[in-house]
Amino acid sequence: MLLEIRHVTQYHYERPVRESLMELWMQPQKNARQRLVSFELDLEPAAQVFSYADSFGNAVYHFDVPQPHDKLTIIARSAVETEPTGERPEQLDLGEWDRLRSEFVRGECFDFLRPHGFVQTTDALQTFINEHDLDTLKRKDPLTAVRALSETIYRAFEYQPGVTDADSPIDLALSAGRGVCQDFAHIMLAVCRAWGIPARYVSGYLFTDRDAGDRSDPDATHAWVEVFLPSLRWVGLDPTNNMMTCERHVAVAVGRDYADVTPSRGVYKGDAESQLAVGVTVRRARAALAEPEFLRMARPSFAGGRRRPDAALKQELHQQQQQQQQ
Repeated sequence: MLLEIRHVTQYHYERPVRESLMELWMQPQKNARQRLVSFELDLEPAAQVFSYADSFGNAVYHFDVPQPHDKLTIIARSAVETEPTGERPEQLDLGEWDRLRSEFVRGECFDFLRPHGFVQTTDALQTFINEHDLDTLKRKDPLTAVRALSETIYRAFEYQPGVTDADSPIDLALSAGRGVCQDFAHIMLAVCRAWGIPARYVSGYLFTDRDAGDRSDPDATHAWVEVFLPSLRWVGLDPTNNMMTCERHVAVAVGRDYADVTPSRGVYKGDAESQLAVGVTVRRARAALAEPEFLRMARPSFAGGRRRPDAALKQELHQQQQQQQQ
């Protein structure tokens, strides 16, 4: 499947800021299942772009806008050819649990076996595990267990944007019974790691198919989980949509949790509020791409005038607002 992806991010500032420094995790991966045909970045104001590979092998782009500006626009365009995942076995033998406990797996997947950041074993998570008898799934083989876990999360939570934020802990979604793909992925990661199954967060895009039952937002980035099973290597599961990953999924970056692979993050110099707008389109390559709706929106208004004076705040770099993956 040949897909075109357009990912537009705009930061609006209440008044001009003096400088912005940004990092981007937006380039789709190159692997056996997907071929990166093209990738380009357009920036306004213009800036020189540099790149590096992070510790997980993701492509990271970074740039500095050193002049005053009241808006920063980032447009990432990608063309990706994906392949069907291929046949997977219905189940594995129970010896897979022993293979997961091997020194090789524990060494190679060390980062994906421990709690980290948003992926924590909390009292609320343990209550969820007990209420759904999830630990009984360990009597089955690991592949069957993670499939059942993904389906349980799908059925237990309502998909609803706006209930949680980009920096919300899993307890918020657990208590509300609602959330978005970022929340569901973090919950699944926490359970898998507690079981001793290496699991990593995947940031990317989904070519949404409502007829297939997809419930995630087609105009946003997406997130899912990959688990490491020695007999199959990395296997992708999408608990938001109750399915294994397929040719409609486009992986961008992998990490321990969302914080490792946020699509854009950065800092700016200046005493100004910021607002973030994001638009994503994922379409077959033969379809023409339209401008995202937010580009036709009026300039956002900022409430309340200036913030409280803070001399240090005016001189230091401030954290940018982040987007939640849905």
